[in-house]
Amino acid sequence: MPYIQIETNKHYPAETKKQLAKAIGEAYSTIMKASVKRITVTIRELGEGSIWRCSEGEPAPAAIMMCDIREGRTKETREILSKKLIEICNEILELEVNQLNIEFTQHSGDEMYHQWMGRLSNDWSADEV
Repeated sequence: MPYIQIETNKHYPAETKKQLAKAIGEAYSTIMKASVKRITVTIRELGEGSIWRCSEGEPAPAAIMMCDIREGRTKETREILSKKLIEICNEILELEVNQLNIEFTQHSGDEMYHQWMGRLSNDWSADEV
């Protein structure tokens, strides 16, 4: 944890996905004050016509990012992260403005296990990094 998942309508080369994962990891680590070693990024390429944002008119192609994180950050910090992640995705994946929405699910530390740590995680603390 965190586990960051993005679902898109497009397909990307492996190098683009690697660049995206690196940029997301760096931004998350800095803004959320967590070790970059904790971060896992999944890029799901569902293909054209797979994700739609409904509206009063016709649905529009969309993308969604789900962020499973340890609880404890302020809503202001999550908003700063959201804006940065959208900036990164719009640049690297060439998404349209307003195409990507971000949702957070917050967990206590003991709901995640890291093999490299050999134990369940601690709850998040601002002095962690």
